[in-house]
This record gives sequence, structure tokens and C-alpha cells, in this order.
Amino acid sequence: MQQMQNNSEETELVFGTHAVVELLKSPTANQRVNKVLVQKDLKSEHIGEVIKLAKRDRLIVQEVPKNKLDTITNNGTHQGMAAYIAPYQYAEMDAIFENAEKKGTDPFILILDKIEDPHNLGSIMRTADAVGVDGIIIPKHRSTGLTSTVAKTSTGAIEHIPVVRVTNLVNMIKDLKKKNVWVFGTAMEGHNYRQWNAKGAIALVIGNEGKGVSPLVQKQVDETLSIPMVGHVQSLNASVATGVLLYQAYASRNE
Repeated sequence: MQQMQNNSEETELVFGTHAVVELLKSPTANQRVNKVLVQKDLKSEHIGEVIKLAKRDRLIVQEVPKNKLDTITNNGTHQGMAAYIAPYQYAEMDAIFENAEKKGTDPFILILDKIEDPHNLGSIMRTADAVGVDGIIIPKHRSTGLTSTVAKTSTGAIEHIPVVRVTNLVNMIKDLKKKNVWVFGTAMEGHNYRQWNAKGAIALVIGNEGKGVSPLVQKQVDETLSIPMVGHVQSLNASVATGVLLYQAYASRNE
């Protein structure tokens, strides 16, 4: 995670076209963005859009040489733009249900049980936003949080989907069930995901990259799903498995 000190306040660096443009389009941009950096002498449609959005909110825009952007992004794919921002804020649980209410749909929730790779979290957020997930829940401990790497990988989805961080996933799932949310998990012996009826208020639990869903959390799920595999490798990357399941849920919910 890229972190720097700026005017005695902790800041993070976001870079790349999609991440910066979506950041500046968000309604809280003028509260969160400390400075926008654009590559000197680089002209493009996206650079122009970034400058226009930044000036709309009276944000500081600084032109810097390419080697400056290369250095602060550790030679990342910055595409000529970056922004220093305040750390990402986590949402309250009510935001998830409010999202569903605004859309007039049943809540569609994703629970991530100790996802450790920020690239996986960013990719998962991107897919979750695409299929209409109302919010993501992650644990506070032994899990990646909302970092600049997550923001970059999510290609802007981080600006649109609320992420709630909780101390105890088991207690949180119990609370969801009291609100009539049906909780699904994943297991090798679960039902074939292609027959998944994902209608209604649901939550899908995705486990850790190596260990899967933790035993205590697994005990709380109402039903388990499996993804059949016929190859030699009997597991999928966490973000890939999540994508497969989320699109099946999307298909089921939009028949």
C-alpha cells in the first residue's frame, strides 16, 4: 500500500485512468482528494477529463514529469495521472440495505472470509459492482483492507460499492439471518452452483485463498455450493470462483 505523510495527515496514492476518473466523479471527491497529479506535456482525452473534474471541485492540480509519477507509483501503470487521497472509509451495515431499497430489490450481499490478497479483493469488487451486489462485508483481522492496490485493481468500483468491516463474522451472519437473509457458502460437497436459486435476500460467503471458509463461519451458512471441476487442479483463484458464482446469482435473480 502506498502511504505518505502530507500536511501531517495520512494519505494514500491512487493512480491509473479508471481509478482516478471514478474517484473524481464520486460525490465526496472534494472532501477526500488532497492533490491531483498529471503528467507534464501529456495530452489525452482522459487527462483532459481529469483536469476538468478536478477544477470543478477546485482541487489542486499539479503537472509533474513522467519520472516523478514512475517513482511515486513504483513504476506502476499510472497512465499519466495520480491522486493523493485520504484513506478509504468503511460503510455501516445500513448502507447495504439502503442500496437494495433504492433499487427496489432484495439485498444481495457478499461476505469475504479473510481474503488476504489486495488484488483479489479489487477484482472481486469489480465483479460485485458489475452484477449489482449491494455491499461487501470483510473482517477487521487477518484480511486485506481498502488500500490503494485494491482501488487500482477495482478500476473504480471501490467508489460505488460499500464495504463494511466487522469484528466478528459469525455474529454478523447471525444478525443477517435474523433479517431473513439466506446465507450461502462454498464446499466441495455442496450443491452444483448451476442449480442455485439466488432469488430473495441472500449473502454469499467466499473463503480465504488457501484455507477456504473457516469452520466457525461454515457452521452458520444455510446452504453450500460447489463448482464442478474435471481438471487436475481442483481449486480456483478466489476472485475467479467469486466471479463464477456471482454471475450465476445474477442470472438467477434476473430470469
